[in-house]
Amino acid sequence: MRWLVLLGLLLFLFYDSSAQPQAHHNLKFDTLTKRWDDGMPLGNGVLGALIWQKNDKLRISLDRVDLWDDRPMPEIDRLTFKWVAQKVRLNQYDSVQRIGDEPYEKYPAPTKLPGAALDFALNKLGKVVSNELQINQGLVTIRFDQGTVFNHYIDATATVGYFGFEKLSQKIAPELIIPDYVSGAAGTSGNSVEGQSLERLGYKKGNIVRTTHSISYHQPTGHHTYYEVLVQWFDLPGNNMIGQWTISQNKKASLKTPNFNKKEPTNWPAHLAWWQDYWAKSSIKLPDPLLEKQYYLEMYKFACVARAHTPPISLQAIWTADNGNLPPWKGDYHHDLNTQLSYWPGYTDNHLDLTSGYTSWLWKTKAIHKKWTKNYFAVPGLNVPGVTTISGQPMGGWIQYSMSATTSAWLAQHFYWQWKYSMDEGFYLTRFKPYSQEVTLFIRQLLNKSAYPDQYIISSSPEYHDNSVQAWFKSWTNYELALMQHQIKLELLSLQHKNVGSQDIDMIKALEKTIPDFDQNATGLTIAPGHNADASHRHLSPYMAIHPLGLLTIQDSSDASLIRRSLRWLEAKGTRQWTGYSFCWAACMYARALEGDQALAMLTKFTTNFCSINSFHLNGDQRGGQYSDFVYRPFTLEGNFAFAQGIHELLIQSHLHYIQVFPAIPTSWRDVSFQSLRTEGAFLVSASKENGVPVRVSITSEAGGILRIKLPFRTWIVDGIDDNVIEHHSDHIEMKTIKGQIITFNNGYE
Repeated sequence: MRWLVLLGLLLFLFYDSSAQPQAHHNLKFDTLTKRWDDGMPLGNGVLGALIWQKNDKLRISLDRVDLWDDRPMPEIDRLTFKWVAQKVRLNQYDSVQRIGDEPYEKYPAPTKLPGAALDFALNKLGKVVSNELQINQGLVTIRFDQGTVFNHYIDATATVGYFGFEKLSQKIAPELIIPDYVSGAAGTSGNSVEGQSLERLGYKKGNIVRTTHSISYHQPTGHHTYYEVLVQWFDLPGNNMIGQWTISQNKKASLKTPNFNKKEPTNWPAHLAWWQDYWAKSSIKLPDPLLEKQYYLEMYKFACVARAHTPPISLQAIWTADNGNLPPWKGDYHHDLNTQLSYWPGYTDNHLDLTSGYTSWLWKTKAIHKKWTKNYFAVPGLNVPGVTTISGQPMGGWIQYSMSATTSAWLAQHFYWQWKYSMDEGFYLTRFKPYSQEVTLFIRQLLNKSAYPDQYIISSSPEYHDNSVQAWFKSWTNYELALMQHQIKLELLSLQHKNVGSQDIDMIKALEKTIPDFDQNATGLTIAPGHNADASHRHLSPYMAIHPLGLLTIQDSSDASLIRRSLRWLEAKGTRQWTGYSFCWAACMYARALEGDQALAMLTKFTTNFCSINSFHLNGDQRGGQYSDFVYRPFTLEGNFAFAQGIHELLIQSHLHYIQVFPAIPTSWRDVSFQSLRTEGAFLVSASKENGVPVRVSITSEAGGILRIKLPFRTWIVDGIDDNVIEHHSDHIEMKTIKGQIITFNNGYE
C-alpha cells in the first residue's frame, strides 16, 4: 500500500527530532478503550473522530462541528429583563423559570447533533497489541497480533478523514452506524447533563445507499435541513485497504477518488506540513513529566478543535457523544466561562490564527446579539446571551447567567487580546474598537438609573445559588463590577490608542467613576455586599478581577492584601464543590499571585483526578471523590484548555505594563524552558532556567514598538541592542524596538 509504505519515509524527511512534542507525549495503550469519551481523538476544526471499541467492533465515531438542530428555543423570546425584575420583586420566580429555564430541559432542541460511526469487525483483525495517537502528526496507529496495522488521520487541510489497513488476513469492509433518531433504543431519557434520547428530536428515518465499496447516508434534521455522510474504500494489492469519509451539512456529500498513480494519494504531505507548522510555533520543557505530557495533549486538542474559519469551541466541539443520546448540556455555547476558558491558551501559545475563529464568530453574530439586547434589555448597545446556539440565538437555562447583563464585557476581552497580542492595526480599527464601543454603550445603559427606574434586581454571579430567586442580587456583584470596570478600561485604551477628542475620553472617565469599588472584607472579595462566599463553589466568578481580568495585581501593594485574603478564604472553603475546570482557573489565580507551588498543586490535581485516560476533562473527580463531591463524568473541554493556560501563567505573564519571565516557577522546578511564547505587544519570548538559575531570555519584536520587560536576573550581557539605550525603571527595563528585531539577554552571573 503505497501511501502507508511512504508514510515512514515522509516521517523521516519531515520530522525534526528536536521539535516538540516527543513520542513520550503520545497517548499509547495496549488495548482499545471501551467508552466513547475515552477514545483516541482526531480532528481538524470541522471534522472530528474518536477511535475506541464498542462490543466486538473497532469503532470510529464521526462528527462535524456544524451538525446542529438550530431551531429557536420555544418561548424564550417572551422574556424581558423588566418582567423578570417584577416577578422577582413579587417572589413569583417560578413563572420566570417556566419560560426561561424549563424549556431547556423540556425540549430536545436546539442542540448539537452526533454524526455517525464506522465499525470494523475485530474478529477479522486479531488482538490489539498497540494503540497509539501520535500527536505530532495527528495520526492513530493500531497494531494487531496477526500483523495487521490500522491507520487513521483527519486531513488538517481538507474536509476528509482517511483510514487504511495493512497486511489484512482477510478482506474487511466498514459498517456505517447511524444515530438512532427513530427507535431510541440506544439512548435514555435523562436530563440535559446526562443527555436526552435522540428519538425526542422527532426526525424521519435517514436513507442509506450501499454499493460494493461505498456507503452514503442522508439524514433529515427538520426545518428543511439535513446532513450527509459518505464513506468510500478501495481494496489494494498485498492484502491492503484504503478508505476515506466525510460529512456535509445541507449539501450533498462528495469525495475525490484517490489517484493511486501518485506516490501519495491521500494528501498526507500537506497534512503533515500543517502539523509541523503548528508545533513549530512554540514549545515548552518542564521537569514534571506528568504536567508536560498533559500540556502537549491539551495543545494537540486545541489544534483539533480551533480554526480561523470554524465556529467557536463549544462544550465538546467535534467530539459529540456516541452513546445514543444528545451530548451533555446539548453541546451548546456557554459564554459564562466555557468558550472563554477554551481560548485562553491560544494567545500565549502563539496561535492567533486559531484564536481568531472566536472573535470572527462573535463579529458575525453581532447583529443577532444587538437585536436580542434591544428586545430583552430594552436599551441600545451590545450584549450576548450567556448560552447560545451555533447561530448565536439564545437558549435560556438559568437566565441569571444565560442572560447575564455583562457577558459581552467578558467576550470583549478576547477582541482586546486578539489585537494586543498581534498589534494588528487593521483588527484594532475594524473589530476591537467598534465591538468595544457597542459593549460600552450597553454598559452605560446598565449604569444609567433612568434606563431602569423601577429596577429591583440588577446583578448575578455565576453560578451562585444556582437557579433560585436568591441568585439575583440587589447590589452589583464583584463578578459584574469587575467586568464593567474592565470594559471601561478597554474603552479608554481604545480611545487613547488613536487621536480622539478629549470630550470622548472625559465621558468614559466620568462613566468609570459611577462604577462602585469591589466589595471586600476579612474574607477578601465577597460575592456581593452582605454575601460572603460561605461555601465551596465551582465557579470562581467573584475573583474575576484577579484572573483573567488582571484588575487586581499582586505587584500593587494596595491590592496584594486583598488577593491573599481571597486566596486564603478560597482555601478555607475547600474544593468539595469544585469541578475540574475550577482547579485550572485557581492555578491561574495562584500564578498571578506569584504562588507557584500552590498553582502546581492545582494543576496536578486536575491531571490526576479530573481527566479520562485520553486526557478529556470529565468535570467530576474520577478517583472516587478525593478532592470533590462531584464524581460524575460529563465531558467538556474548557478545563483542558484552562490547564494549558495555567502552565503559561507560571512561565510568562504580560498583563501588567511589562513582561515577566518565570514569574511563578514552583520551587521544585530546577530546569525549565520555553520557546516563542507570545505576549501582549506582539513579542515572542524564549527563556531557559538551568539548575534553578535563569540563564537566557530572547525576545523577537514582531511588530516593533516599546519593549518593557522584567528579567529574571539582575545583571546581564545583551545582544541585539546597545546597552546604553535601555532605560532602567524600578520594576522593569524599557527600550524601543524595530519590527523583526531580536534581543537576547544572558545572565551576567553576578
